[in-house]
Amino acid sequence: MAEEYRKFDASDYMRTDEDLQGLLSAALDEDLGDGVVIRAVLKHVARTHNLSALARETGLNRGNLYQALSKDGNPTLATLLKIIRALGLRLRLEPVDTPLESGRPPKQQKLSVRSTST
Repeated sequence: MAEEYRKFDASDYMRTDEDLQGLLSAALDEDLGDGVVIRAVLKHVARTHNLSALARETGLNRGNLYQALSKDGNPTLATLLKIIRALGLRLRLEPVDTPLESGRPPKQQKLSVRSTST
């Protein structure tokens, strides 16, 4: 008897919003810094939603959305933020526990924030 295989598609296993959030969180943790994993996961997440509606919400046409999330896509940060917000998510940045490749820990630097009184 011949075995049948089908291509793995993560969107087949995304049942709840928590599943989607977990997948995106794992992608952020596992991405090597080139965005390949994040784009692939966002593409799967986008496919679990209505892609036409997502395109409308982001202000992008479907072709641009597909291109941005394709294997060879190189979306801008603005495009990624539009997609993430349209999916009801927020991008959060936090310090990492591992030092940079140079072997030196990153310098602790305080960012100054100016407030203006009106």
